[in-house]
Amino acid sequence: MELMRLSKYLSQKGFCSRREAEGLIDLGQIKVNGIVVTAQGTKIHPNDTVELLSRAQKILESKVTILLHKPLGYVSNLPEKGYLPAIDLITAENQIKKPNEPAFVLSMKKKLAVAGRLDIDSKGLLVLTQDGTVAKKLVSSGLEKEYLVRVLGEVAPLMLSKLSFGLSLDGQPLKKARIALLEPGLLKFILTEGKKRQIRRMCELVGLKVVGLKRVRIGKIVLGDLPVGKWRFLKPHEAF
Repeated sequence: MELMRLSKYLSQKGFCSRREAEGLIDLGQIKVNGIVVTAQGTKIHPNDTVELLSRAQKILESKVTILLHKPLGYVSNLPEKGYLPAIDLITAENQIKKPNEPAFVLSMKKKLAVAGRLDIDSKGLLVLTQDGTVAKKLVSSGLEKEYLVRVLGEVAPLMLSKLSFGLSLDGQPLKKARIALLEPGLLKFILTEGKKRQIRRMCELVGLKVVGLKRVRIGKIVLGDLPVGKWRFLKPHEAF
């Protein structure tokens, strides 16, 4: 019988994609006939015994949570025709990876869902997760979300007071927010709810126009120095 590349064999047998197989080979997480294989392009006989080691199994089966610095122009969820979904940015090339951190494999995109959207005209911290517990916490627990908001118009003390408490949207009063003027034209918003285009609509109610919006924190997780368009995994010791 004809020899076959190990990565192709694993793909045909349904273990993972070829690219995932190549990543697992690089990690030394595949054995052939009891011997660890680390060389790309290794060919095997179809009757050889192929084994995925424990770390490979955990990588392919684990539920991941991803932190993305979403750029402008990308939509969080399913886009209309002509728009780009943020999940397209979740690639191996865009991963910010430190030593001893897991490498991206294609199977990690399966059942990956956005938890807490950002509209197309906003940028900053966007969370995508396979973990229903994480998704529920982000969407329904009232976690603080912090934004830097650039506005046009003079920000008067009365505006700050109204933005903090007393406004209503969609016929319902908004929860108390924490608003601060950091410098002329730049506001910090800390909210515990997330109505559609809430900050933009709040600003319109007091006569301000939002020209830039960036989410920099969700709960205890900050965007930090994560570059625009790049992503990283939520680390095991981190929690929202």
